[in-house]
This record gives sequence, structure tokens and C-alpha cells, in this order.
Amino acid sequence: MSIIVSTARSELLFEGGGHRRALTVKRYPRARSFRLRVDPRDGRVLLSMPQRGSMAKARRWAESQRDWIEERLAQLPRPRPIEANARLPYRGRDVHVDWSHDYPRKPVLDEDRLQLGGSQEAITRRTLNWLKDEARRILTEETNLYAKRAGVDVARISIGDPRSRWGSCASSGNIRYSWRLVMAPEAVLSATVAHEVAHRVHMDHSPQFHALVAELFGRDPAPERAWLRDHGTALYWVGCSS
Repeated sequence: MSIIVSTARSELLFEGGGHRRALTVKRYPRARSFRLRVDPRDGRVLLSMPQRGSMAKARRWAESQRDWIEERLAQLPRPRPIEANARLPYRGRDVHVDWSHDYPRKPVLDEDRLQLGGSQEAITRRTLNWLKDEARRILTEETNLYAKRAGVDVARISIGDPRSRWGSCASSGNIRYSWRLVMAPEAVLSATVAHEVAHRVHMDHSPQFHALVAELFGRDPAPERAWLRDHGTALYWVGCSS
């Protein structure tokens, strides 16, 4: 049986740390009370409420929580627009977005400069496409390397933009990653690949699984997991202007 969730946008606005967001309300059939959260990946202010609850009461309650909401907004990472002369995270370091009419339209990395031409309005789109292409290339190479090391096969390697996982491995042998890993330090990307490839042997998080991850990676990847916990959210703000 499917569960129907209805979503509505309220005119109630919140501001904090340069972020300005409207309240998004979701009604859930099984909800018994109001619940608020601020999504750290895009700053959405989300209020869940019972299916038959009063919208007016929900808005008043959300307004009473304004200080808490705006404090959370102020704690969000700063947006990092991709534009001419911006600094772009790539493999754990910043590269300079070097735009000029004289450069080819397709981005080319030259040491610490990403050179690209074409329309200035298309800088964001072209740069994001370049990052995704790089992610696909690097993650495919690393996955094949770790799969060979583990003595397993991988059916299909793909990238996407999941909101809750940096990688996933299906029982079919398909592995999928967040393209944003290409902006993280190289060891963080490699540790994530080792984690997913190890799932081709152990489809769980048993001690045997973690031992295999450490064996494939060469050591305990605890520092890399900590980096994603502490800094991973900021990667979702690259390419955002507000």
C-alpha cells in the first residue's frame, strides 16, 4: 500500500547567515505531531505535520521556532558560486576558474587553473559538467582498481547526486557514487570506493566487511569518514549562489 505525502509551500520566510528560505510543509498520514528541520544540503526549512492537522496552527508553531530555524540557517555552509575567478574545489585542492573569450569552450585543467571560454553565463553549467565527467572517469578507474585487488567483478559503475549516500552497492553488482566526491580529497574518494567494492564481498557492515575495507584501502579509513562527516555538506553548496 502506498503512502501519500502532500507538500505545500508557505509564505513564511526565514533568514540567517545570508540564507533566505520559505517554509516547506509536508503532511504525513502517520505523523502525530509537528517536526522541524533545516536540510543542510540546500537550506530548505521543512515542517512535517499530521495529514489532517491545522495549517494555521502549524504556521504559528513554526513562527514560534523562528530563532532556532534562523540559527540553523546561519550555521549552513556559505554558497560557492562557480564564476570567473572563483576558486573551485577539485580533488581536495582549490583550482582557479580561469575564463576568457580566447579559450576553447570545453574546460581544460592546466595545473591549478581550469581554463574555459564560451558564454560567461554558461560557466556554471560547463564547469559542473566537467566535474561530473571527471568524477565518472576517476571513480570508474578507482573502482576497477579496487575490484581487481578484491578479486570481484562490478556490473555497472554510475554517478548521480544522492542526498543521503556518497556511494551504494546493489546485490546485482551495480555501484553508484555521488559525483561530488571528485571535489573531496583524493584519499576520501578512494576510501569511499574501497567501501563500496568491499560490499561485493560482504553485503553488510560486519567486522569482516570493515577488515576488508581496511585491507583494500591500506589502512583504517576513519579519518576519511570523519572528513565526510565534517566537510561533506559543504560540497553541496558548490555551484550555489544563495
